[in-house]
Amino acid sequence: MMLPYSNRLYAESALILVLLLALPGATSADMDRWEIDQEHFAAGFLVDHIGFARVLGMFLRAEGHFLYDAETMAIGGGEWIIHTDSVFTNHEKRDEHLRGSDFLDVETYPRMVFVPQRWEKTGDGQGRLHGTLELLGQTRPVTLDARINKIGRYPFPLGGLFSRPQVLGASVRGTINRSEWGMTYGLSRGLVGDEIELILEFEAQRQ
Repeated sequence: MMLPYSNRLYAESALILVLLLALPGATSADMDRWEIDQEHFAAGFLVDHIGFARVLGMFLRAEGHFLYDAETMAIGGGEWIIHTDSVFTNHEKRDEHLRGSDFLDVETYPRMVFVPQRWEKTGDGQGRLHGTLELLGQTRPVTLDARINKIGRYPFPLGGLFSRPQVLGASVRGTINRSEWGMTYGLSRGLVGDEIELILEFEAQRQ
């Protein structure tokens, strides 16, 4: 007996899903969840200022997690959240300007979110981390250079008297052009550069 079209479509979709799950390689179920330690998460940036020097800034509040298989170095998702209202460049008026609508517009967009999606190995413990960056309400692909510095048991307890978690430490770098997200203030007059160098340093604990 011929199944109705909707039932046949459901059956075909289910079969495709089963076949995909049967393919070799790590799945999210095989991966460990790693929580980034907020006390060991530094998120910074560098941007040109009128050609004289580059301003070094950072965000004082950031958090995140990701799924990762240490054997295959496969990434299974997650999100790294930066709270935009925590921007700090050691200049109060400049920080107020950065929080306004000319730049980060923190009242409308309080978070900047990077979603890691794929790891491309380029060397021993080094690779390119492909994902997306949500900024000012727009989501665009971004590729970051990453180095896994060390994975191992922490040398002293964290979060408990006898708790010595497994920790992954990484250094991540990348550049974006802010104009691609619609942030164009100061570009035409050369006051603020378009290219932003991103600097991320973190330690994450396996859950």
